Amino acid sequence: MEHGLLLAGALFALGLVGLLVRRNVLFILMSVEIMMNAAALAFVVAGARWGKEDGQIMFIFILTLAAAEASVGLALLLQIFRRFQTLDIDAAGKMRG
Repeated sequence: MEHGLLLAGALFALGLVGLLVRRNVLFILMSVEIMMNAAALAFVVAGARWGKEDGQIMFIFILTLAAAEASVGLALLLQIFRRFQTLDIDAAGKMRG
């Protein structure tokens, strides 16, 4: 259990660093995905430790949330790129309407 939670913590920290450091929308979306996968891994590890299937159920919910986030995020990414010809996150602040 300790190794799984350490891996989940390391993945979450890696995603958080990517979220705070990067200015590219695509890399920010990938960092959020890494953070959600880290949380899902922590749920599965904890569920396996206590012999409950709750961790796997939460994993399925997190995968569903990640799929929805990816589709909405990529749609926003395409709109930002079409309008500003860049994937810089500061360009999203200029969107109106």
